[in-house]
Amino acid sequence: MVRDTVAILAKRPNRSLFYMLTKSKFRPAWWLRNPHAQTLWASKVHPAPCPPVTRERVETPDGDFLDLDWSPGENGPLVVIFHGLTGSIESRYVRSLMTSLQDEGIRSVLMNSRGCSGEPNRTAGSYHSGHITDIEFIIEEMTRRNPTDAIIAVGFSIGGNALLKYLAKRPDNPLHFAISVCPPLQLAEGAKRLDSGFSRLYQSALVGKLKNALRMKDKLYPQLHLSKLRFEKVKNFTEFDDQVTAPLHGYASADDYYKRASTLTDLPDIRTPTHIIFTRNDPFFSEKCVPADDSRMSEQVTFELVEQAGHVAFINGPIPLMGRDWLRERISQLVTQQTNQ
Repeated sequence: MVRDTVAILAKRPNRSLFYMLTKSKFRPAWWLRNPHAQTLWASKVHPAPCPPVTRERVETPDGDFLDLDWSPGENGPLVVIFHGLTGSIESRYVRSLMTSLQDEGIRSVLMNSRGCSGEPNRTAGSYHSGHITDIEFIIEEMTRRNPTDAIIAVGFSIGGNALLKYLAKRPDNPLHFAISVCPPLQLAEGAKRLDSGFSRLYQSALVGKLKNALRMKDKLYPQLHLSKLRFEKVKNFTEFDDQVTAPLHGYASADDYYKRASTLTDLPDIRTPTHIIFTRNDPFFSEKCVPADDSRMSEQVTFELVEQAGHVAFINGPIPLMGRDWLRERISQLVTQQTNQ
């Protein structure tokens, strides 16, 4: 059973408000203490059967589309899920969470980001760490459809970062509660981390998927002239973001994108109750993403710091090859706590 975290309260200078930094009680499985072992086991090995889902296509105001995967439920809130880079309903962390919520009778819906549902999207741009337009559109749509139900949002990795950006830029949003898991709060630091050591393997795999998605879209929509972006020769995220992400989404360069899309400096502006789960040894990001002092936190934000859990992994349990998914339990616990208040 997941235990409550130990809260460390820090008083802000000249203020009566408090923010909460929590040291998580999560302990990794003794046979998965290495962050890469955690990450690879969770993403490639740990079982995560797909829950029964129903797909719905929603047309966006700019002529594109978003595919939603719905998991049924009978009570409680509606949980809206935003996946990470190149994620989808096929991602184990998505499947695991949706199954856990369904076991609790809670409805959930995954927003497949543009181009991530198995079909290239229609517009030249797609999604990125600071892209809040689709998040805002879907949350407003879910609120319109469910005017009396609490709407809770859960974002993973860059989906979690974009969710935080949305919360900061739209402080009057209708969300009841938000959870962000392993967000790259400082994108430049993440790019550096993924371009070093063993983490280059993750970078190579992800950049390869992004380039393949561009090839498919360029073939289907040659009028978008995506081949002019010269993406075939990029080798790392900095190059990809400089050649592709920045020009397609209104940024001057990769550096400009990293600066404007990062969210560490946005945390004081969040007014929605928000829980961030972050791993100190995340092989995708840097420890510099951890807020350095109380001035970087809103009183509405709880930052749960885990020492060893890899990237969106969090596998524990004493029996080798029989790990437990602590993350799904923790998120389900947080959702239940909020809806019972």
